[in-house]
Amino acid sequence: MNRTTMPAARHQLARMLLPCAFAVLSACASMGPPLSSATPEELASQEVRLGVRTFGPDGRLEVLSSSVVGRRLEARLGDQPVSILALSGGGATGAFGAGALAGLARSGARPEFSVVTGVSAGALVAPFAFLGPAWDAEMTAIYTDGVTSGLLHRRLLGAVFGSSVYSGVPLRRLIDHYANDGMIAAVAAGAAKGRLLLVATTDFATGEPVVWDLGSVALNGGSDAKRLFRTILLASASVPGMFPPVHIRFRADGGVREETHIDGGVTIPFFIAPGPEDLPAAGVGKPAPLVRIVIDGRLRDFPHAANANALSIFSRSVSAGLSRMTRTALESTVDASRQRGISLEYTAIPASYPLRSAFDFSPDEQRALFQYASGCAEAGRFWIRASQGAALPMPVQGAATGGAPCPADDRFNGRFAALER
Repeated sequence: MNRTTMPAARHQLARMLLPCAFAVLSACASMGPPLSSATPEELASQEVRLGVRTFGPDGRLEVLSSSVVGRRLEARLGDQPVSILALSGGGATGAFGAGALAGLARSGARPEFSVVTGVSAGALVAPFAFLGPAWDAEMTAIYTDGVTSGLLHRRLLGAVFGSSVYSGVPLRRLIDHYANDGMIAAVAAGAAKGRLLLVATTDFATGEPVVWDLGSVALNGGSDAKRLFRTILLASASVPGMFPPVHIRFRADGGVREETHIDGGVTIPFFIAPGPEDLPAAGVGKPAPLVRIVIDGRLRDFPHAANANALSIFSRSVSAGLSRMTRTALESTVDASRQRGISLEYTAIPASYPLRSAFDFSPDEQRALFQYASGCAEAGRFWIRASQGAALPMPVQGAATGGAPCPADDRFNGRFAALER
């Protein structure tokens, strides 16, 4: 309810109670049980680097550098071309990436990706991208049948006395429903062929991103595979403050380690693994690696007014910071790919698309965004190629869907394709 409709007496009461609420929040900042974290000895043994946590045939944890992952990938794939799909975070806008996969499959332009990476909402879509069109029916139902509408279940005084405003139970149930034995077995089969399914979380204790090899979890996790697979997905999508932090238990160093993790998007908007510098180079008869990045959000917002209240200012500030971080990461990735001769294509939701909120899980909004992305992908107007000297894409009449141009026809999205370094 806004100020113009709130009765004067209630508005005055709200102004009186607001300082009290902030005082209570400050006083309660130290309340709640301590969150599990690595011991000082474990922290001292961990390098501050973005390695990949993978589980070997004996179930033991290894942390592999990007260069090692790159060499192993090349050895396993042989002469097959390397194709990587990176799915960013985005909350409810994960429907954008999911819709694109469905549209690409219908057009016959969806390859079997060598590597699929995901962060936050992108991590939830990543297993479907990894498994291919055979799993599109399950993926489509999530975003078009109202399955996500109950994800935001508010907890009474959760922000004051608990670890989050919303309960994590609905999200956990959604993940448990689709990450079943059949999915685990199918991911394991893909991993056995040398393909990679990677998702990122953020270690709450260290504040560092952590990349998990979910394919190795499915393949070598044994009886614990399903639990760990589900828990990592839950952690990657648990936005701090909105959903509770997630405790991840796994075998390491001859024992059991427990860590607290939160949304991977806190530290990285998306990631490429192996890194561009460690991808195999093009050779005689072997095409250059193809990297595709799906930004499940906008690269910019149109200017708009914000209400002069703490929540509105905080929300707008976080949104601006995340957009800038995503653009910076994309610019850096485009530049690194050019230097290595890697083919790179990317996409993002145009600023003109009528996106109400990054956390609007209402069935109509989810369905509309899914169908918009699906239509653009099927029409061949989804990707923007980032190549040296590339020109901005020209709008195609009739390719727009849902009242907005397709990503390939948005001029701001296309500016990264023409960046000169």
